[in-house]
Amino acid sequence: MVLLGGVTRLTGSGLSMVKWEPITGVLPPLNQTEWKEVFDLYQQSPEYKKLNYHMDVDAFKGIFYFEYAHRVLGRLIGFIFLLPMLFFIFTKRVTRKLIPKLITMFVLGGLQGLLGWYMVKSGLVNQPSVSQYRLTAHLGLAIAIYAYIIWVGLSLFYQNSPKPSILIPAGLKRLATGISTLAFITILSGGFVAGLRAGFAYNTFPTMNGEWIPTGILQMQPAWRNLFENGITAQFDHRVLATLLFLLIPTLWWIGRKTELPRHLQIGFHLLLAALALQLTLGISTLLLHVPIPLASAHQGGALLLLTASLFVTHRLIKLQPFGSS
Repeated sequence: MVLLGGVTRLTGSGLSMVKWEPITGVLPPLNQTEWKEVFDLYQQSPEYKKLNYHMDVDAFKGIFYFEYAHRVLGRLIGFIFLLPMLFFIFTKRVTRKLIPKLITMFVLGGLQGLLGWYMVKSGLVNQPSVSQYRLTAHLGLAIAIYAYIIWVGLSLFYQNSPKPSILIPAGLKRLATGISTLAFITILSGGFVAGLRAGFAYNTFPTMNGEWIPTGILQMQPAWRNLFENGITAQFDHRVLATLLFLLIPTLWWIGRKTELPRHLQIGFHLLLAALALQLTLGISTLLLHVPIPLASAHQGGALLLLTASLFVTHRLIKLQPFGSS
């Protein structure tokens, strides 16, 4: 779902559906008359008037189906989640402790759909692009839902695992927690990069057109606006956050090698390091090649892999020995 949303953004398809029909609208246009009606609505949008005024119905279909698939998949996920959840609750196959967590997941999913439409609306008024604030909020909530599902799933999977007799340093748990938090923040910064199309600002590495700190990084006033509205600053911040992960994850891995840990956790440390190497390779390649869609999508997927690995390591370190027990 997250990857399809990224492709929808990268292909400029997100504003192709100018109506939100949360109950109806499951079927796409099925004949030329229906396609003309949908296309007529799109022709009234700022994106068509200012950017895609040359587009015909056949070209419109190319962007329509990405957004359509994204919305339909969202609804499908809702049904796939809701029906089994109700069955398991009413047949008492889940514990009382788990029920609120499942309901929270479902409610957050519904709110995510609403936030998605709130994001799309920002591109249907005057400017043919969505607000980078709303785009990042939409991405952030998607990642938060994903992370919550992973965390609850890991707790269920390992709920009957024996606790080791070893003592895990509190510093190791704090560092892992910090890395997971930093990975999430880095993904959010990527949302601003995408929203501002900042990936095209500087396509050199490691410097930004020969500068370590690019000119224009603080050109907006007040200064805080640069963090969220200046494409140069957005790309610079994303690079800095990625560099911090590049430094902290190998540090965590090195400390973990010297600590007696269960085998599954040792594997988790190795996978986290591998995910970092993959993500850095994808990120630099995407930048140098001027953001081709397949690589950019893979880069977003790499971010999810990295976050998943960090959540696994953090979860196991904390659940094996909670804070305060070491």
